[in-house]
Amino acid sequence: MYLLFVVLMVLAAILMCFVVLVQNSKGGGLSSAFASSNQIMGVRKTTDFIEKLTWGLAVFMVVISIATSYVIPHQTTNSSVIMEQAIEEQKTNPLNAPAGFDAPQTETQDAAATPAPGDSAK
Repeated sequence: MYLLFVVLMVLAAILMCFVVLVQNSKGGGLSSAFASSNQIMGVRKTTDFIEKLTWGLAVFMVVISIATSYVIPHQTTNSSVIMEQAIEEQKTNPLNAPAGFDAPQTETQDAAATPAPGDSAK
């Protein structure tokens, strides 16, 4: 549904660009190129139609914007990206040592079998 509203909004925006360009401005605008449509419907009726189309598209865009805000996909779990990263880091780095540092090695049998520096084997 969200994707449909986004597509409709983009189409309405593109159509709005063309309608605004066709409107008769003080300098004539692009509407002077569409003089044949003015001859068919009359100058006043063409202006009324384009003006109504502009307002209609503006209202449509506002309504679609509001509707889109209600159907935005929401995340289903209540967790943050930062918290997920911290949990993942805790799993891979149990001592929370900065990256690049090795975790201290635990003592093994070999370390217990070696005599202390002050001890001499007699």
